[in-house]
Amino acid sequence: MTTASQALVATAILAVALIAPYSIAMLRHWGIRAVLGNRDKPAPLPKWAIRSIRAHRNMLENLAPFATIVLAAQVAGVSSEHTVWGVTVFFWARVAHAVTYIAGIPYLRTAAFAVSLVAMFDLARLAASAGG
Repeated sequence: MTTASQALVATAILAVALIAPYSIAMLRHWGIRAVLGNRDKPAPLPKWAIRSIRAHRNMLENLAPFATIVLAAQVAGVSSEHTVWGVTVFFWARVAHAVTYIAGIPYLRTAAFAVSLVAMFDLARLAASAGG
């Protein structure tokens, strides 16, 4: 498995793992009965829990484009130290984004998000340049 594929799998696992903070908050604040119920009128959760669901949603919004770019680069045969660096930077920037988002650190969160976008666009540029 290539480093890019490993980074893609790690990013998908991160997306799934980001369900945990919100789930733990629901269990802790609502109890198992309410969590397993329909949640038609849920009690409010702490702000960090609400931020965790937004961090998860943001991760899902970025996972599809990242996966598409990584897969397109692999189909095009693009693999270099530059692409390895790009997928690694993207992954760790997304980890930083999730942590700072849940912790409520706005400027670092935004910086981590920007770094992940730059890495993703750079990967897209590399993948697109392979075609011609």
